[in-house]
Amino acid sequence: MTNVLAKELLDRLNAPHATAPDGLPAEPWLTLDLSAVSTAGVDVSVFERSTASAPIVIGVLADAPTGAAVSLMRACTVTLSTRPRPEPQVVTVGDVAVALEKLTSAIQAHPVAAISLGRLLRLQARLPVQEALVAESAHYSFLLAGTEFATWLAGRDNRRSQETADPVEVTLEQGVLRIVLSRPARRNAFNAAMREALCDALAAAAGDPTLRVEISGRGPDFCAGGDLDEFGTSRDPAVAHLLRTARSAGLALDRVAHRTTAFLHGNCIGAGIEVPAFAGRVVARSDARIRLPELSMGLIPGAGGTVSLTRRIGRWRTAWLALTGETLGPSVALDWGLIDEVRP
Repeated sequence: MTNVLAKELLDRLNAPHATAPDGLPAEPWLTLDLSAVSTAGVDVSVFERSTASAPIVIGVLADAPTGAAVSLMRACTVTLSTRPRPEPQVVTVGDVAVALEKLTSAIQAHPVAAISLGRLLRLQARLPVQEALVAESAHYSFLLAGTEFATWLAGRDNRRSQETADPVEVTLEQGVLRIVLSRPARRNAFNAAMREALCDALAAAAGDPTLRVEISGRGPDFCAGGDLDEFGTSRDPAVAHLLRTARSAGLALDRVAHRTTAFLHGNCIGAGIEVPAFAGRVVARSDARIRLPELSMGLIPGAGGTVSLTRRIGRWRTAWLALTGETLGPSVALDWGLIDEVRP
């Protein structure tokens, strides 16, 4: 672990970045001790600008933060503490050393995806939803063409399932448009057909401002994430980027968010939390399990999660979920604001 104080870190960030022979940063992450931090000689606004193009910066907070620490927490990728803190920059963990090991192991395994994620999350904080989704899609597309994803893809069997049933069921009753993800045999895995059907249903809702919208999933899981059978099937990542931005379920949902409720249960993985997090109200059953697994594939969340989650829980806690792939239960999700209600 490289643990440094603010002035030392700022000097290091402003120095020419050392790179390894493969072109990656020689230090993919740095940790910042916020407990004994002093901002003497440090312009916090300069610090924030310096970290924008830096590797991952992990804050460590052993005690209640001073005013200086609170300012610097905003510039970190995420801050770890064993003490519960209300700030969205902080993730409470049982053991800081264990949490650091989890973070740094994930960064070490997929440094390109991890550093890309950290930089993207900082950028998106200043962007409207549509522009932020374009930025996410562009990052996702270049990672699809990268070696980290290629390595993951090479270890998978090339299987494609054949289905004929509609992936989404849509009904209209008494002013409520009910949209049900309906691939229960595949745990409602989010594929191209489901995306298209969901976009069409949400477009219909956008065309009638009197409608309320409810989104749910059939079977034991709301949605177990992107359909892995379709990962890597696009031959041209640039064309995939154009399609992803033209037919974004997240953007379509954002346009009717104020009158939409999403009902989550079981596994809500990848797209299974990224898309419904755009809804104005998210209700989760007590068995809901939320996870962002994309980094382990050499990718970042690509169904809108770097946009929807950051607007609910902040970029710092989003970074923690995306970097570690940790499962989040409904209690913490409610406390963070990722969901709005828990039902039995």
